[in-house]
Amino acid sequence: MRYQWGRLIQWVFMSVALLMLASCSGGNSNTPPKGGNGSPSGNLSLMVGDDASEDWAIVGVEVLSISLVPQGGGTPVAVYTAPTPAPMINLVQLDQLAEILGNVQVSPGTYTQATISISANSGDVVLRVSADPEPGFPLAAGTTVPSSQIQIQGAKNGTASVTVNFVTPLVVTAGQSNALELEFDLAHPAFIVEHMPASGAPFWAVNFKGPLRHHFIPVLAAALLRHMYGTVTAVSSDNTSMTITKDFPVEPPTTPETAITTSQSLTILADATNGTILYDVDEETSSVIKDFSSVSSSLPGKYVRVAARFQPDGSLVAVRIWESSSFNSVWVSPEGHVLQVNTSTNVLTVQNEDGAGVPVSVDANTEFFFRTPANALADATPIATGTGFLANIVRGFKVHVSVVDPLASQFVAQTVDIEVAKYDGNISSPNDTDFTYTRAFATASDDYTMTLPYVSADTPNGKDGNGNSISGFKWWDFTYPTVVDSGTNAISDFVTATDGSVSFGNSLPALMPWGVSYAWWGDQDNPSGWRAPWAVLLPTPMPLATVATAWAANANGGSIGVGIPNGANTVAVNLISTADSATLVYQVDRTGQIVTVTPQDITTSQGLSTISAALAVLSTPVKVFGVPQADGTVRAYVLFYFTGTRPAS
Repeated sequence: MRYQWGRLIQWVFMSVALLMLASCSGGNSNTPPKGGNGSPSGNLSLMVGDDASEDWAIVGVEVLSISLVPQGGGTPVAVYTAPTPAPMINLVQLDQLAEILGNVQVSPGTYTQATISISANSGDVVLRVSADPEPGFPLAAGTTVPSSQIQIQGAKNGTASVTVNFVTPLVVTAGQSNALELEFDLAHPAFIVEHMPASGAPFWAVNFKGPLRHHFIPVLAAALLRHMYGTVTAVSSDNTSMTITKDFPVEPPTTPETAITTSQSLTILADATNGTILYDVDEETSSVIKDFSSVSSSLPGKYVRVAARFQPDGSLVAVRIWESSSFNSVWVSPEGHVLQVNTSTNVLTVQNEDGAGVPVSVDANTEFFFRTPANALADATPIATGTGFLANIVRGFKVHVSVVDPLASQFVAQTVDIEVAKYDGNISSPNDTDFTYTRAFATASDDYTMTLPYVSADTPNGKDGNGNSISGFKWWDFTYPTVVDSGTNAISDFVTATDGSVSFGNSLPALMPWGVSYAWWGDQDNPSGWRAPWAVLLPTPMPLATVATAWAANANGGSIGVGIPNGANTVAVNLISTADSATLVYQVDRTGQIVTVTPQDITTSQGLSTISAALAVLSTPVKVFGVPQADGTVRAYVLFYFTGTRPAS
């Protein structure tokens, strides 16, 4: 069963979590801004983002502060302090998107760590189950987990503090752009760990250390931003830009929704080349503007929702803007993952932040956009209009729908922003031109089988770890996220890598290679249709098992055999102890009502000794996430072993 831990989506290139992008302020001044000590500084745009989860509608966290640690030590430099009350950020909505927190000035220098403080009092982390979780998920749809059943690991005095080492130092230069990404990985198996006892309610251990890490942003202009909310404070004298103060919606939502105001200011330019689409929600009208001259007197004081993109210099340009005198009116348009597509009734059902499905009718005037911030013209141009396009959408896509009338009893979609076109599932039939994803859901009518062609060989597709440009399809193994297979042999290597399967020899289906792709709409050879620019082989969750063959050391680390009840076969699981590619091992202990998750570093002799002793005991419960190999073994990415009260599932 794949419930609870979800799937990592696009490890290498898009935002999954906490981003900090050093950028220009977006104004027209050529004078570098000043830091707190009066010296020139760089401007830091703080953003937060995350990954997808089929099982949760809300994973809410409150980021209290962020500071940077200079190279060689020294006094940490505070770059973010949350307003009061601290806004709760729903990580589920940030599926490959970045939420801008605001702009700050940072003194030039070299920084090697960041410390993030997260609120950890009872009730400060909210978990709410989605409208249609995966089969076997232990809670009913829409359930909010009581705060008494959420245990935040490492909490002290109401906060959880996490220090993250940078893979490469962050160099901030006065007046220049730079980028730093720190990411919470919602799909990391150790982020939310459920412990289901033989009787009673499950407990959920939330662990920020490990799922929070540093990751490089290759191209600032390609960063995909979540729609941002704000209050317009001014339009520039030359009408090229507007200034907003950042607003956050209340989480969980209220009715009507209200804004949490901040002092964080953002400058947003109109698209002087392609035009910005401006929607007046109150009047139900729209227009295309290349500057703000036509609304310079009416826009200040209004609430806005903005779909924006970064320029290479770090300034923000509006692709579309929705304005209203009511915050609820710009917020109420459904945002979330697609739950159902009904091409017979032309209704798209989107999960909202309450965990409920919101049906939205699509008519002949509905425009569909596919967010491509690196390409300004494509980002602002609909890829289709009307009901016929619904056949190209499946459950799991991340969308933001804007409705014609936010007060109507039945919403009608004005626009549909497709932010992420996600296909995932078992991989089958790979060949030189395409491969197939087969996906099953709790609601069988949502199941799909999708054959995705690879992007054409000459399609630009990012850069490798050495900074070299990549063209055509690429793929990588979740276990080795920095090793990207691209170029001439990428497709043939991918075909070879997806041939493995594992079976326990009972009625359970074989464990197949599982992957995910975020598709692109068209490419140089075919301007329409979804195509796969990349694929990630993800660790397949095995059923809860027990040690059947004791730990045996080998040159790469060691191995165990695991079995399940009524299973005829023992499956060999290999654990790697090599630094930078080691299996992540966690001890999960439940004593009474307390669940503790302890990482074990098997790259050290002490860690290896600890887990070899634990896994030498037959019948020890284990939960393995790994990649099936062609020889019938599993290479483990994550292994949990359980002590104390045994889990029942």
